[in-house]
Amino acid sequence: MRGRGVQDFENRMKQLFDRVDGELEDRWGNEYPLHPARTPRGRSGNPESDGLFNVGATFSAGYGSEHGKGYVIEMRMVTLDHVDRQTREEVRAYTARRVSELLPEYFPDRHLEVVHDGNLFKITGDLSL
Repeated sequence: MRGRGVQDFENRMKQLFDRVDGELEDRWGNEYPLHPARTPRGRSGNPESDGLFNVGATFSAGYGSEHGKGYVIEMRMVTLDHVDRQTREEVRAYTARRVSELLPEYFPDRHLEVVHDGNLFKITGDLSL
């Protein structure tokens, strides 16, 4: 069982990523066919489970990272088609930029930032609960 602080943090993080997912769908959602096992946008009731994109984050303890612990931003395009490197990088950069811009709106009570950590983007800062 998780505490209220953890649940609140994760709920706000989910709302932020659902918003970014929607923006990605608006911009690139019709560029590639969906994976055959994936439902069209809006059909599942959870943006993680439908449409072309799945956006979220996974906690990392930060071992071996110059930025330490944080949440690694994950963005997947759920298609069987080849997605060229330029498009993947454009979508990744957009995702990181929007998460960075939205963090103060969803977490006004703490200092969080998006950093480039190796080949990943990570949310770091005040992760205290």
